[in-house]
Amino acid sequence: MSLSKQIEKDYIEAYKAKATVKVAVLRHLKTAIKNRMIEEKADALSDDVVLELIAKQVKQRKDSFDQYSKAGRDDLAKVEAEEMAELEAYLPSQLSDAELDAAIDAAIAEVGASSMADMGKVMQAVLGAHKGQVDGKKASGLVKSKLS
Repeated sequence: MSLSKQIEKDYIEAYKAKATVKVAVLRHLKTAIKNRMIEEKADALSDDVVLELIAKQVKQRKDSFDQYSKAGRDDLAKVEAEEMAELEAYLPSQLSDAELDAAIDAAIAEVGASSMADMGKVMQAVLGAHKGQVDGKKASGLVKSKLS
C-alpha cells in the first residue's frame, strides 16, 4: 500500500475514533499532498515525494515548537510536539550517531574525498543512500569535521 493510501486510511480511522490531534495533522498532510499533486499535474505521488512533504511538515512543527518554548508558551509547544510525534510515525527511523558516522566514513571512502572541496559529493552520497534517515544539518557538521 502506498504511503498516500496509508495516510488516507489512517485519517478515516482517526476520524472514526475522534482522535482530534491526529485528524488535524493528517488533514493538513492530505492537503499538502493534494496541493503537490495539483502542482505537478500528477494522479498520484511517489512515496519519496510524500516522505519529503512529511519531513517538511515535521521541520515546521519543530521550528514552531522551538519558538513557542522560547516564548514560554508551553501549551502551544505541547500541541506542536504531539503533532510532530504523529507525523514522525510515518518517517523512516533516523540513523543513530554511530550509524551516521559509519555511513559518512563509507561515503568518504567511496567518493575518495580528501578536502572540503569534496563535501558536496560526500553529502550527496550520504543523503542519497539514506534518504529520509539523516538530518542534513547533523550530517553536514560531521562531514565538515571529518574533512577539515
